[in-house]
Amino acid sequence: MEKESYLERYTEYLKNTKKMAENSYNAYRRDVSEFQKYLSDAGVDRPEDITNTDIVSYILSLRKSGRAPSTVNRKIASVRSYCSFLCEEGVLDDNPAREIKVPHMEHRELEYLTVEEVERILSAPDQSVKGIRDRSILEIMYGTGIRVTEITSLHMSDVNFRIGFITCSGEYGKARIIPLGRPCRRALERYVDEARPKLLESYRKRQRAFQTESAGAEAEPDYLFMNYHGQKLTRQGLWKIVRTYADKAGIQGKLTPQILRNSFAAHMVQNGADLKSIQELMGYEDAAAAQIYLSVSRNRIKEVYDRTHPRA
Repeated sequence: MEKESYLERYTEYLKNTKKMAENSYNAYRRDVSEFQKYLSDAGVDRPEDITNTDIVSYILSLRKSGRAPSTVNRKIASVRSYCSFLCEEGVLDDNPAREIKVPHMEHRELEYLTVEEVERILSAPDQSVKGIRDRSILEIMYGTGIRVTEITSLHMSDVNFRIGFITCSGEYGKARIIPLGRPCRRALERYVDEARPKLLESYRKRQRAFQTESAGAEAEPDYLFMNYHGQKLTRQGLWKIVRTYADKAGIQGKLTPQILRNSFAAHMVQNGADLKSIQELMGYEDAAAAQIYLSVSRNRIKEVYDRTHPRA
């Protein structure tokens, strides 16, 4: 079988079996494609001929190329995943990547906002249709800590206003239920009642303008968040919303959706949330991933100690 065919089957495996989000399996696909090219240049054209030496040599070439440690680690993880897949398919008798470990990385200092900065951002949208929509998006980002892709993929049926929670499919297809705080719930209810119908009407007008007599009726979009054309809000659109209101709120530095996500977790930890709960709410597969937020708790304890102990 051609190596391209293995790559296609591997991509389908990540998508359908591992239930990875599109951005994730596309990143793995790019990494494995790069690995395949390296092997081909080295004269290894068949996946069944991959050896541990080939993988070690590839990792050394990545490090010599000046790639960031985080990028190298991600590519190592992709190669390990690909080799595991080849073993499951019976292409490889033994996994040549079994002994390859992803080096431990020192975590960078966690970036998050203060509660006062978050309040300024949440207060920045106006009372227009766009402002009502954007306020609800910002509220759900900070109020639930879910990922950008998860937000843009939310459907109307994922929101339970009566009980007050959303159902999020998650990065690996494992659904999790996340409570909605009162401010977030109010903002979402206002958006659904006042702003979303107007965005949906924009979609209907466009449909009527382009509809022909032979065209069949198209089901209306069920996505929770829409753009001005009544279509699904994109990742790029959401990033733009965050940057716009960060500027309006006078937040210094480059604000990203991840920093808002960090703020959700950091503020919960500061108020006593345990890491197991943080892991479940944020959809981490590995509990170790949530440990970065321990630094927030440690910093707060030190601040309290410095402020209150006579011999601090």
